[in-house]
Amino acid sequence: MSSNVAMSAMSVAEFGLWTALAFLFWKKNLQRRFPAMGAYLVLRVASTPVLLVLLYVVSQPWGRHYYPICFFPYWAVYIASATLLFFVSMEVFRSALLAFPGLMKFGVVVFRWTVLVSVIVAVSSISFSHRGLMLIPDLAYALMRSVSILELCLLAFLCLSMNALRLPVRDMAFGIALGLGVMAANDFIHALLVSKYTALAAPSQFAYEAVILLALGTWVAYCALPELARKPVVMPANSTIYRWNEIASALGHTGTQVAVPQPANSFFLTDVERVVERVLSRSLKDRESES
Repeated sequence: MSSNVAMSAMSVAEFGLWTALAFLFWKKNLQRRFPAMGAYLVLRVASTPVLLVLLYVVSQPWGRHYYPICFFPYWAVYIASATLLFFVSMEVFRSALLAFPGLMKFGVVVFRWTVLVSVIVAVSSISFSHRGLMLIPDLAYALMRSVSILELCLLAFLCLSMNALRLPVRDMAFGIALGLGVMAANDFIHALLVSKYTALAAPSQFAYEAVILLALGTWVAYCALPELARKPVVMPANSTIYRWNEIASALGHTGTQVAVPQPANSFFLTDVERVVERVLSRSLKDRESES
């Protein structure tokens, strides 16, 4: 089997896994819990056949002048995918902290600021060496690189805190974060190998596609397995995360407002009169004692 045939077979298998994943995801109504993830799966399933046809047309000698027809749809889907992955990461983060409303509310605010800062850093890191339409790929790569870093941070956070959060390994939120983290790490490793070792471009492409199939297979397994029933989290009142949740719940709350009565001006005059009376009475007593 030639390398082109093997790569084509892996691409067909990838599209089949995306389709099976979207089917199982919507069959179990998981889009209600993760609407951004549902939209991302729909985008991948709907756009992949169209993009493959356009890429095939452009790769032919007679179709090179159709390059603009493929350019705009491809990068539009790429940027839309990066944007949806930002929202998917936020959904996973929110779902993991669902049992701790105080931490979830505070964490979502921090998460949004982190996303904003990462986007600003990604855009500012563009060299702007290209002009015109060629700036679109640089912007798209910067956004995807930013969301990949965010996905790795999210997976690391869940792995370190899943015991404290009482988050089981079979929870769909952890499964989505695991797949996203594996794909993000795969992207970074593949880009590093291709840029430094050009001779490994072909073997690394097979390894890259194999890791994607593994991540998709993991997502399919999470969707196929029966979902765990969400139970209320019970923990001691003196636990650290419980105190953090209470502190985070108190942040931003002004509490009950109490009206404090202000003393009237006549109170000051009354005090002065009392002091004067005491001084006079003491002076009278002194005179009587002297006499």
